[in-house]
Amino acid sequence: MLDPHLLRKDPQTVAEGLLRRGFNLELDRLRELEEERKTLQSRTQTLQAERNRVSRQIGKVKAAGESAESLMQSVAGLGAELEAAEKALKALLDQIEAFQLELPNLPDSSVPQGADETANVEVRRWGKPRHFEFEPLDHVSLGEQLGGLDFESAVTIAGARFTLMRRHVARLHRALTQFMLDLHVDRHGSEEMYAPYLVNAESMRGTGQFPKFQDEQFATSDGYYLIPTAEVPVTNWARDRILEPEDLPKKFVCHTPCFRREAGSYGKDTRGMIRQHQFEKVELVRFVRPQDSWNELETLTHDAETVLRELELPYRVVTLCTGDLGFSAAKTYDIEVWLPAQNRYREISSCSNFLDFQARRMKARWRNPDTGKPELLHTLNGSGVAVGRALVAVLENYQN
Repeated sequence: MLDPHLLRKDPQTVAEGLLRRGFNLELDRLRELEEERKTLQSRTQTLQAERNRVSRQIGKVKAAGESAESLMQSVAGLGAELEAAEKALKALLDQIEAFQLELPNLPDSSVPQGADETANVEVRRWGKPRHFEFEPLDHVSLGEQLGGLDFESAVTIAGARFTLMRRHVARLHRALTQFMLDLHVDRHGSEEMYAPYLVNAESMRGTGQFPKFQDEQFATSDGYYLIPTAEVPVTNWARDRILEPEDLPKKFVCHTPCFRREAGSYGKDTRGMIRQHQFEKVELVRFVRPQDSWNELETLTHDAETVLRELELPYRVVTLCTGDLGFSAAKTYDIEVWLPAQNRYREISSCSNFLDFQARRMKARWRNPDTGKPELLHTLNGSGVAVGRALVAVLENYQN
């Protein structure tokens, strides 16, 4: 969530920032809500002050042995007016919050301007794509020949966009997961976390999935949601907490399945494991002091890159442009691994700095030793990396 004080103080600057990412802020609506809030808040405060004044007067009248009946009737009337005003103010504040929850994060000034992924800017490359003496097969053909990928059975069991893995391919998938977890714990100093796969609506709201992407989630009949990423449960660990300065930076790594409807992706990557309803990731989540978050984004991205370097998989890193930036992110690096059968790089990790956008929603704070007061944390996360896509890259790059 954006800083409400910034929205009130300088809405024009906010509107210009959001316009960079193609989002039109309804300034007239924002000003209308703000004026109504001021009016109702002033009315409520006036009624409270008047009720308090009359209540004190009642005490004095009674102490003097005089009748306070008319004053008591006045207090009752003021109480009814105040209750109505407070109810109206709460309803309005709920409207304002709903309006603010629909606003994406402001892109950092270093984010390149652009409408879509074609404007993303390459930062660096690592490794050289292998030259094949034969036409390389894609992971679907390779997996089926190895008897390790069974898409036909997956369709029978569940439907489209699911995968059934068997034999050595299933073992390789498990081995890649364990390798990533051990790497991030042993070499990068992350604390491993095992998190719920089902979360409540407040957790989804805290990381920015709700209300914007509510229709894209798998929901149970009793109010739970299947996680689209481990970012949701792990980041919400800090909800309503105040971390001490010695606790920071807090670095977590978590392996979970992820569940996504993939709404709007019909016709895209229908073959194989690239875009699935269920897949697995090893996720990295960081909580840091505000002054450290930009350096931490570089460290986080490096940690995710290390996975691909250790596996000797060629990749590149790109900075997402404003039009390709995720809802909650202020800046994102995508790591794209080389897939020979597609003859192109494909995303395998997104590493993002959210600044205080998520922390404000979750009331995730740290105690600043300079002031002794709680202040909002900065949050970051990135895939370290998507296990299924790493499996695809290994199969395709190491085929013979």
